[in-house]
Amino acid sequence: MNILVINAGSSSLKYQLIDADNKNLISKGFCERIGIEGSQLKHQPKDGDVVVIKSVMKSHADAIKLVIDSLIDPNHGVISSTDEIGAVGHRVVHGGEYFKKSVIINEDVKKAIEACVELAPLHNPPNLIGINACEHVMPKIKQVAVFDTAFHQTIPYEAYMYAIPYEYYEKYKIRKYGFHGTSHKYVAQRAAKMLGKPLEQLKLVTLHLGNGSSVTAINHGKSVDTSMGFTPLAGVPMGTRSGDIDPAIVFFLIEKEHLSIEEISDILNKHSGVCGLSGVSSDFRDLEDAANNGNKRAEIAQDIFAYNVRKYIGTYSAIMGGLDAVVFTAGIGENNSQMRSVIVNGLTYKGIKIDPEKNKLRGVEADISTSEASVRTLVIPTNEELMIAMDTFELVGK
Repeated sequence: MNILVINAGSSSLKYQLIDADNKNLISKGFCERIGIEGSQLKHQPKDGDVVVIKSVMKSHADAIKLVIDSLIDPNHGVISSTDEIGAVGHRVVHGGEYFKKSVIINEDVKKAIEACVELAPLHNPPNLIGINACEHVMPKIKQVAVFDTAFHQTIPYEAYMYAIPYEYYEKYKIRKYGFHGTSHKYVAQRAAKMLGKPLEQLKLVTLHLGNGSSVTAINHGKSVDTSMGFTPLAGVPMGTRSGDIDPAIVFFLIEKEHLSIEEISDILNKHSGVCGLSGVSSDFRDLEDAANNGNKRAEIAQDIFAYNVRKYIGTYSAIMGGLDAVVFTAGIGENNSQMRSVIVNGLTYKGIKIDPEKNKLRGVEADISTSEASVRTLVIPTNEELMIAMDTFELVGK
């Protein structure tokens, strides 16, 4: 069965067509500047050249129609008609407490996604737009919602509750939700295969490290804690996000700098993290170059990032009562060998030790541990689109 995976943004739409039976990518593409002058689609069949199609896309429905037209085009298409699409899987960022797993979309599901808009105001609205657009263009094809938050719904209350008046949890559902769940779930399953053990027997710490970063403790196949919280702002320092800070800093800065709520939110979300620390960039490649050229703030930013990731590894191994493997994934985790080395430095007492030669790889699955390491260190490129396709296939294929 072919699954069309959709990830809709406010003015963009990414897609992949995946053969769920053999897990092969058939085609992928990206619609940009939807509703804006200069909109275009970049479409690429597997092993083929990128085809750039400049076309007016006033809405996401226009974008979906253009995607379908590209997929069935006689010159660069990969299928003959929409009859070859078995289902559509949608990435939805926030499912709140409504969804513990992926679901087939109906009106009640859409209402619940809409109810979570206030929890993810930048993400859930375009996710809903993408769903409605697909239903309009492909009314007979089943749609499935795959939630970033669903994997973390197994986290126990002692980990997800905040020590604020309980009434705010009851009224507003203020709690830890966690994000990147689809990525953490995927690499955990891959780690189990690499280690040759059932996932239900493993204690893993998965590190999704990119411009947005999160660390998750996975005990016997279930997420039991994760670094992001009520929003993706919490946890380790990120590209432009602050990560965990003393909340009183917010009040202090508002008073001293005469900032509005919007301004302080902008500072913490868009001007903090390693970008704010270094004054150089949110891109770790730029930080590495700057640090190697003597920029002390860039070096400090990298050290703070590594320290916080290392701290979470130690914390999560403690709450699980042990650790079988640490898994690096996402842009930094998959490609930055220096950062991987710095993060695990000092964790030899836990049995974590990586081989410098094995660690030189970029973007491929590998066990980079030394032979004597008792805790394995794995590098696993994430594939959220494949995870969405397989969740969709599991629901619809049956």
